[in-house]
Amino acid sequence: MNYILHPDFLYKSILNLLTPMFSPFTVNGSSLQLLKVGDRGIVKFCNIPDKNILKKLKSLGLNTGVTITIEQEFPSLMIQVGSILLEIDKKLARNIYVRVINN
Repeated sequence: MNYILHPDFLYKSILNLLTPMFSPFTVNGSSLQLLKVGDRGIVKFCNIPDKNILKKLKSLGLNTGVTITIEQEFPSLMIQVGSILLEIDKKLARNIYVRVINN
């Protein structure tokens, strides 16, 4: 016995098979330098080779897991960390990575 399959059925069957393999995703990680005013993120890690600078940032509250908000981009980068407003050099901000939070 021969069966003739409708093209819509074939399309939906193939789509259902491929969907788990190619599910949509979003990129939600970013360097602090790339965020815009009003963007928020959770600090994931700092790739700062100078241990003294890293220690200073941590003492100011910029630790892994902390939520930050970009307050100003120019002339310098200002970020809100808890109740503290920090001025961060853009070169330094390039080495701080966050998971972006939808506003």
